[in-house]
Formats: sequence, C-alpha cells, structure tokens
Amino acid sequence: MLRRTVTTGLAAAALAAPLVLGALPAAAQQTTLRVFIGGQQRPDVMRPLMDLFQQQNPGVRVEIEVGGATSEAQQQYLTTVLTSRDPAIDVMLIDVVRPAQFAAAGWAEPLDAYLGGTDRATVLRRYLPGYAEAVVVDNKLMSLPAFADAMFLYYRTDLLQKYGLQPPRTWEETVSHARRIMAGENNPNLQGLNFQGAPIEGTNCTFLIPFWQLGGNLVGANNRVTVNNDAGRGAFQFWLDAMRTHRVSPANSAEVRTDDTRLQFQNGNVAFAVLWAYGWNLFQSEQSQVRGKVGVVPLPTFQGRQSATCIGGWQWAVSAFSRNKPDAAKLVQFLASGVASKHLAINASNLPVLPDLYRDPDVLRTNPWFEAALPVVITARSRPVSPRYPEVSEIIRTNVNGVIAGTKTPQAALTEMESRLQRVLR
Repeated sequence: MLRRTVTTGLAAAALAAPLVLGALPAAAQQTTLRVFIGGQQRPDVMRPLMDLFQQQNPGVRVEIEVGGATSEAQQQYLTTVLTSRDPAIDVMLIDVVRPAQFAAAGWAEPLDAYLGGTDRATVLRRYLPGYAEAVVVDNKLMSLPAFADAMFLYYRTDLLQKYGLQPPRTWEETVSHARRIMAGENNPNLQGLNFQGAPIEGTNCTFLIPFWQLGGNLVGANNRVTVNNDAGRGAFQFWLDAMRTHRVSPANSAEVRTDDTRLQFQNGNVAFAVLWAYGWNLFQSEQSQVRGKVGVVPLPTFQGRQSATCIGGWQWAVSAFSRNKPDAAKLVQFLASGVASKHLAINASNLPVLPDLYRDPDVLRTNPWFEAALPVVITARSRPVSPRYPEVSEIIRTNVNGVIAGTKTPQAALTEMESRLQRVLR
C-alpha cells in the first residue's frame, strides 16, 4: 500500500515517486537488514529514510527494531545482544560516547573496507570536526555520524513577553526570571527551571555543564581526575539551590528523565528547560500546548564565566556479527548522507552533522534557531572518551542522582567520584 510522499528533507530526485512503507515483492526480498534505534530517536521519522533506501536498492528490505527510550537502556540491550554474538541486528544507532567501547569489545565492524575506494579523510571532511573525530578509534572507522546534538535552554516566549523579560544569559538571570514568572502566574503546576536528575546518561551533563563553566576539568594534568574541588561543589550547589532555596526546580528532580522534561515543557508546565535539540520539533506539533510560544538560546553560564555545553549526538555502526555487512555498510553510508541529515533536521529537529545544512533555507524555515546553534555545537565539550565509558557514566550519574535526591552529600559524592574515576580512567 502506498503512503504519503515525504515532501521535506529528502532530495528532490528522491521525491519523484511515493515512498513504499509496506513489504516489497517476495522476489526482491533477497536481504533483510534489521536496524536498531531507540524510541526517543523518532522511528516514525527514520522509517521514510529506510523506505527510500529500499526503493533505491530493491534487493534489500529494512526492518526497524525499536529499543529503550534512554541511552543506557539501549546500551544494556545492545550489550546483551552483542556479547552473545547474535547476528539478528545489522545496523545500530549508538550514542556519540560509545564508539571507543564498541571498538574495544569488537562489537562494531570497521567501515574502511566498505568506502568503495574513497579515501577516509575525504569522507570525514564533510562532517563537523568533533563528529568526524568521534567515529575513528585506533585509526579505524568504527561508525559514521547520524546527527549532532547539544544541550540548550528552551523558554516560553509568551511568559517572558508578559513580564517584560529578555532571554537569560546567566544562570543568575534564569533563576531570577523563573522566580518572577512563578510568583506572577501563581500556578502550583508551573515549574521555573526543569533539568534531568534521574540516574541516566543526560544527568552526567547536568553535572558537567556547571562544573565546566566554573572552571572544572574532569581529567587534568598527568591524566589525573580532579572533580573534588570548588567547581564540583559549585556545580552541585547550583542545582540544590534551584530546588531547595529558590524553589524554581521541582523537588522530585531526581526522578526527571530527558523525555520527562520534554513532556512537561510541551504540556505548558515549565518556563525554562534544559534539553537537547529534538524537543523543538515536538514543541511545534499540533499536540503541543506551547506551539508558537517557544524560544531557544545557548545555555546560560555563571556571571563572569565562559559558557559550556555537553556535546551529544548519535552514530550509525554496523554490527561485527551481521551476516549482511556490505549491504549494512551501504545503508549506514546512506543514513549518514546529506539527504538523510536534511530529512532528520526538518522532520525531527536533529542538528545536522554537515555544516552546510545550518545555512540551508529549508532547514532554517523549520528550525530558525539552527543558524545560531552551529557555534554551540562546534564548541560543545565532550564527556570522557574511554573504552570503559559505561563505568565512567555509572559513577557520575549515580552520584549526581544521589545528591539531587538528598541521599548523599555533595562532599561524599565528589570524594567517591574522584576515587573511582581515577581508577577507571588512569
């Protein structure tokens, strides 16, 4: 059965015929590729890309397997599948922090042999530098960039206009604005500033962003971990003050996951939200209570300090245990192309991995704030790169969650983090 032609984001030549969402004729189903993505990575938007690839490669059928809604949930599933050397998955969408781990474990197929004679440097030159660097581990091309990401501050334009406020540039202004709006609205359901404090991957950034802004550097001279310092204490104190002293952040912030922030803001219950780029597209949907009332700016910093944000994004990798590696590698190259990146930018507000798309009129028509996002993405800072990153992540996020929940003091958390991270990252 033919479905609606996708009219935005895909190359004009690809739009000459409608996309087929149903099964291909039996004679053409020579190879079936199974692609694993998370529920938060918009499988509804990914599907047309798979359909287009099928159309261009009639001997290949692509199935999507949808996994957990968070990076760590997806990673737990992939760890189980790949540790057992299961060939059921051919292509995987993995977090930008994972390639080193996948390379060390032997879970991802190096892609150098599948570039059709094209020099690797030529392939990678078209991508943003940070993402081109992330896909090469031990001089092997372990993945290709899917989309970029960084954390931004979303705000309610209608509420700022109502109270005569400008978008904040500092955290001090953010808290002050939030308090004024909450007092004026007198709505017990309205939160001033929402952030993620649950024991999830995004909570590592909740800690690292103010830590970096206050001058912290997780791994310093001589590869020594330095987190038990004034920057670490200041990072924790900022979030605790937002919850307990200023009361602009919810008391249950230790339970807030990434998509909880998105849903609460989308439902009109948040004035300011720290969130990744994907929220924009959903905030403009017909189901959104804040449609047409949303602004985005780079994350604030502390008065007199430099801004910083966490680099995010996702990579396409081929399973080392796939029985269809050439076709899987061909699919990965298509999914990392400009056609795919533009489609994801327009239809899911995924930040492009190709710098030219930040000036593309079609992309900017849907995401006008992308033009100012490019410098943020280029200068975003990376979480520690390590084959043992799952341990690094667990150490940070569980301790941060403990502090936000009130079950651990900041000093106890910083002491444990520094001690354990030093052993893992040495």
